[in-house]
Amino acid sequence: MTSSLLPHGDRKSPSPPSPPSRQRDAFFDNAKYLAIVLVGVGHAWGQILDGNRTVETLYRVLYTFHMPAFIVISGYFSRSFDLSPKRVKRLITGVAVPYLVFEVAYTLHRRVSEDPQSDFSLLDPTYLLWFLCALFVWRLTTPIWQTVRWPLPIALGIAALASVTPSVGNDLNMQRVLQFLPCFVLGLVLRPEHFQLVRRRSVRILSVPVVAAALVIGWWSVPRMETGWFYRNAAVQGTGAPWWSGPVLTLALFGCSVVLTACFFAWVPGRRMWFTALGAGTIYGYLLHGFLVKEGLYTGWFQHSFLDTPLGEIGLTVLGATVVTLLCTKPVQRVLRYVVEPRMDWAFKRDPGAAARDRAQRDRSGATSEARSETRSGARDRETAPAAPNGSGEKVSV
Repeated sequence: MTSSLLPHGDRKSPSPPSPPSRQRDAFFDNAKYLAIVLVGVGHAWGQILDGNRTVETLYRVLYTFHMPAFIVISGYFSRSFDLSPKRVKRLITGVAVPYLVFEVAYTLHRRVSEDPQSDFSLLDPTYLLWFLCALFVWRLTTPIWQTVRWPLPIALGIAALASVTPSVGNDLNMQRVLQFLPCFVLGLVLRPEHFQLVRRRSVRILSVPVVAAALVIGWWSVPRMETGWFYRNAAVQGTGAPWWSGPVLTLALFGCSVVLTACFFAWVPGRRMWFTALGAGTIYGYLLHGFLVKEGLYTGWFQHSFLDTPLGEIGLTVLGATVVTLLCTKPVQRVLRYVVEPRMDWAFKRDPGAAARDRAQRDRSGATSEARSETRSGARDRETAPAAPNGSGEKVSV
């Protein structure tokens, strides 16, 4: 920080302090990168589940927390969202437009690779695009959750009711929007000290037996529980289970998600790593890797017998993590930024408030520069002015 007290003999005027630069938090970039890698790995595992209890156990444990962790982070960074023009514009260009672009792209891809008659449907998100629909809705409702007194209990109640309401339907994948809503609201109510709490060494150590217990429970659940519960995309009536099991499992899955997400955050490094910079490009990895998964599904690549062997399963896991990593890199971001993060200034009205603030800022900057110029000029005049005749040493201006 620049001090206003200068050393003796320094005749230079103090320069104004420069505004502090906003640096990205390495912890959250690391967490986003690792979460998106797990998403890609999970989508790869999802193609080889049939009759493979080990992979399905890992798959269920992964699906308990990997999207909740990503959603919690999204909620945490949505805390400042309001309905101001600046943030609404960012919501449209960063969420709505990529959804429309990639919905068309995924439909065209399916037409070319599998079904030439595949329909366009902007209300029925293709594959992983449900998350963009959900994020759009969640962020629009952020002012509500920041206003009500008990946001998390209310969100849990909504999720529980959605689990027993088949009439919610599939438009915009609203079942997932509502059943994952508590994870987003949890992110909204969290504060930096909560993340510091789970990153303590004691929590890191405790997470090891917790994850081990989760794997045991996951193994036990494979023949006893439908995998569809982990997707949170349907009401309980579609499973043939009693109605009360919907709210019970919704709350139970949320509790398990919170515990395993805390374990995940406990092991996320807080310092800069080789992959930290990739955390800024996770949306690219998320949106793009789906094309490769779908292409492998359309062409039958996942039916290869080699993938039923332990070596094949490990190789598929490494391949999934590698592909997602490459899709998060800077070259990919530079090529596709115009569709994933378009600016689109031409499509929006100029915010009058922003224009006024810009003018005020320019006026202040101009006044400050003029004052500094006058100060320097006055200092030069005083240094060159003759001494007063009374010999007092006081300098007078001429």
